[in-house]
Amino acid sequence: MNTLRTIMKNKDSTEVWSVGPQQSVLDAVTLMARLGIGALLVMDGEQLVGIVSERDYARKIILKGRRSETTPVSEIMTADLQTATPGMTAQHCLGMMTEGHFRHLPVIEDGKVVGVVSIGDLVKCVIADQQVVIEELERYVTGG
Repeated sequence: MNTLRTIMKNKDSTEVWSVGPQQSVLDAVTLMARLGIGALLVMDGEQLVGIVSERDYARKIILKGRRSETTPVSEIMTADLQTATPGMTAQHCLGMMTEGHFRHLPVIEDGKVVGVVSIGDLVKCVIADQQVVIEELERYVTGG
């Protein structure tokens, strides 16, 4: 079973992208679009205070007729976050995310953000793990 530490080491980008809570929603959405990502951590200095996603934008700005230029990220972010530690398994975190209906999981070690994993990162890892097991079983069954 792969842990988040292993997954983060193997990711193409280990950069943790964030915005401040008082930045405008427009700033956050512009950064997400430029980076091709679906969510940003909301950091007050070194302190993780929330996460803001494209879904937050769609549901809390667009559908409510608010202005992204004047609304601060703090008004639409998710502040009640679940987090993970680097030693947690992909399978465990995938279960957390499925049950909690969220797609991005901040990874915390010693009180500091060390990364973010997406549900796509975890699914890719679980599929790779299962492929290894399938290949081992095929070799066992065929005597190879």
